[in-house]
Amino acid sequence: MTASLPQLEPLLDPTPTRQNENILPSPVELRRQVPLDGELRQTIAQHRQAIQAILDGKDERLLVVVGPCSVHDPRAALEYAERLAALSRRVEDRLLLVMRVYVEKPRTTVGWKGLAYDPHLDGSDDMAHGLALSRRLMRDVAALGLPVATELLQPMAAAYFDDLLAWAAIGARTTESQIHREMASGLEAIVGFKNATHGGVGVAIDAMRAAAQGHRHFGMDLHGRPVMHETQGNPHTHIVLRGGDGGPNYDAESVVDCRRQLEGAGLRPNLMVDCSHANSRKDHRRQSEVLLDVLAQRLAGETALIGVMLESHLNEGKQALDLEALRYGVSVTDACLGWETTEHLLDHAAARLRDQ
Repeated sequence: MTASLPQLEPLLDPTPTRQNENILPSPVELRRQVPLDGELRQTIAQHRQAIQAILDGKDERLLVVVGPCSVHDPRAALEYAERLAALSRRVEDRLLLVMRVYVEKPRTTVGWKGLAYDPHLDGSDDMAHGLALSRRLMRDVAALGLPVATELLQPMAAAYFDDLLAWAAIGARTTESQIHREMASGLEAIVGFKNATHGGVGVAIDAMRAAAQGHRHFGMDLHGRPVMHETQGNPHTHIVLRGGDGGPNYDAESVVDCRRQLEGAGLRPNLMVDCSHANSRKDHRRQSEVLLDVLAQRLAGETALIGVMLESHLNEGKQALDLEALRYGVSVTDACLGWETTEHLLDHAAARLRDQ
């Protein structure tokens, strides 16, 4: 006779009892508070289809993911979005501009974790307000006609705004994470996996293969309940070359090597170059050099280079997070190109590509 399993006692009090625990709205509650109408849903679907067409080789435009390293001031971010939308209309024949709306920031040690976590920039960590502010900003940017991009860092946060995203990054620190690969397999957005911090592309190739498959995994539904997710797989992924400990990896030799590794794994060789981070040797001004090099490779026939990423804000550089002395439109995380330089670079890129 098989012994029966003991019956578990039901939870008597399911509410949090620990100090400093705050109940957040569920994703469905926030989606009701900051809803999408049918027209905007269709616009976002069209944004995703446009990026997919570039990945599929049906659209020869260069994909450009551009915007602040992180958003700390929604007003400045929206002003940037308005300028970018105007520029997009001018260069859309050769460039598909997607705006970075990064509301989570990965941390090697400590530091400000982003608008979604600490919207008041003071350590109060009003996450309920931060999530609502982030979703509202992404909706406003999408309503301007710009595809929205972000880095998805915390899988539990993704459901609060993944319906707004056209493109998402999985960062160098998390590309190797099984949880993030499973999450990516269920997204409708296009996903770019960054190479590892040491510079190798193997983990990103593994991530692409894993995300393309269907998975059953632990997760949270839109009501905040633990569920088993069943995904169909996401075939719309690519690698983002961001350099590594050994230096940049956007040069022609590195690009050819990555392309061959992707082809050897049976994957479409789609590469985006992150012009910042190790590729610019952490000097924001050198992003221009990286972009020009990528353009030269494209014009020489390297069709695997489907996109670039630029960190750019209204004003150049970065500043310390000092609430008493914050300058408008200046990054509080990585240093960024200023708007005038960004506009000049993208106008120049479009002109070069028109002349090919």
